[in-house]
Amino acid sequence: MAGAGISIQEDGPRTPGPRVREFAAHSIGGGLALLLGLLGVVVGAVMIIVAATAVDAAGGKAVLIAGGILLALASVVAMCGLNMVAPGEARVVQLFGRYRGTIRTDGLRWVNPLTSREKISTRVRNHETAVLKVNDAYGNPIELAAVVVWKVEDTAQALFEVDDFLEFVSTQTEAAVRHIAIEYPYDAHDENGLSLRGNAEEITEKLAVELHARVEAAGVHIIESRFTHLAYAPEIASAMLQRQQAGAVVAARRQIVDGAVGMVEAAIARITERDIVELDAERKAAMVSNLMVVLCGDRSAQPVLNAGTLYQ
Repeated sequence: MAGAGISIQEDGPRTPGPRVREFAAHSIGGGLALLLGLLGVVVGAVMIIVAATAVDAAGGKAVLIAGGILLALASVVAMCGLNMVAPGEARVVQLFGRYRGTIRTDGLRWVNPLTSREKISTRVRNHETAVLKVNDAYGNPIELAAVVVWKVEDTAQALFEVDDFLEFVSTQTEAAVRHIAIEYPYDAHDENGLSLRGNAEEITEKLAVELHARVEAAGVHIIESRFTHLAYAPEIASAMLQRQQAGAVVAARRQIVDGAVGMVEAAIARITERDIVELDAERKAAMVSNLMVVLCGDRSAQPVLNAGTLYQ
């Protein structure tokens, strides 16, 4: 057993150190114990029958009957120490309130019949939070939910360090999801900043680290954690949708303008290179203006026939 203390998690909350850790309980194969127990019951019954039918002396009869009864009772009590352990399960063994180890070997096992054994599943489990409504780092109300894949790694800690490890995992998962949500914005205004929507992998890793720090005291191992729902709250969803649409329009326009500038530059360079038309500064400005209007406009260009010069 490790001494109680306080451990500080670098990326998570402060949690108490474990007072007890799992170790293997002393047990033997249940097949042999079952055979010996049945044999003891049979021998005890035979002793009682022989005493009742073949022994005439009162003293000898009483001794045989008492011995047979004691042997049969002792065999029955001994067989109470048999345990059926299925794959993916464990038995936490206690003797008069003291932890005496954990049985993880599957099959029929035998331990001290005076002990109590509590079953704990060590299979992989899923926990999905309800849809939580919180404010992100910018104060915008958002809705999010997460699913956590976990399993019990230390049965002693799961049973003795927390009151109810299932409820503990559920509560700490919700707390971690809420904490991550208020630490980061849904959409970052800064291109280099992390956001819940734009940096899902990084945020998921941070969620896993915080979850591990929160549930480590219960002997629980976090296998994976993922956001299953992420959206703005209904009261601001329409406004944020307009903002996202405006951002998409601006980004599209920026790309159109960048492409148009490159096309105009290439056109002027090719005209000058082939000496098709001698362009002074004013003619270049007029050509650039016309080309930019044509390339960046929402509608198709309407051709205009110029019968004069560029200046008329």
